Amino acid sequence: MFDFARKLGMAAGVAAVLSGSALAADMASEGVPPGATAYLAAGSFDDVSFGLEQAIVNRGLVIDYTSHIGDMLARTKEDVGGTKDIYSNAVSMLFCSANLSRKMMEADSGNIAYCPYAVFAYEAADDEGRVLVGFRRLEETGSDASKAAIAEINTLLTEIVKEAAGE
Repeated sequence: MFDFARKLGMAAGVAAVLSGSALAADMASEGVPPGATAYLAAGSFDDVSFGLEQAIVNRGLVIDYTSHIGDMLARTKEDVGGTKDIYSNAVSMLFCSANLSRKMMEADSGNIAYCPYAVFAYEAADDEGRVLVGFRRLEETGSDASKAAIAEINTLLTEIVKEAAGE
């Protein structure tokens, strides 16, 4: 708890210098693996996960699958010899954009590996009340057309998670 309070105090001091987006991205990057982008969300987990769903659906996109990762890990903890609770809440939502996916795959059929897109929201068990929302950034690779199409998807994913984070 002391570590969190110390970080919170440091963040407040830095807030005068950084914009809200930069601060959220910086704080959220703690513990987020390379290749993922995350933002510290304003609100409860339920509000943020609902906001994430709405940010996707309101763009005319369909969520193919919602993975309740936190529930699965809690349910199977004892069965697999788990020793601690990892999340209070955690979900991942999978979806695609027919338009953007087509552009990406017409540029390079191997880009099928990037579909569906995944966004996530979680609240760690040891840091309740701090909700992170983010996505796996797609590597902008291949031809110029492939890079441009993938960049459009990364922009879409950034917009969706920022909206869910309350930015």
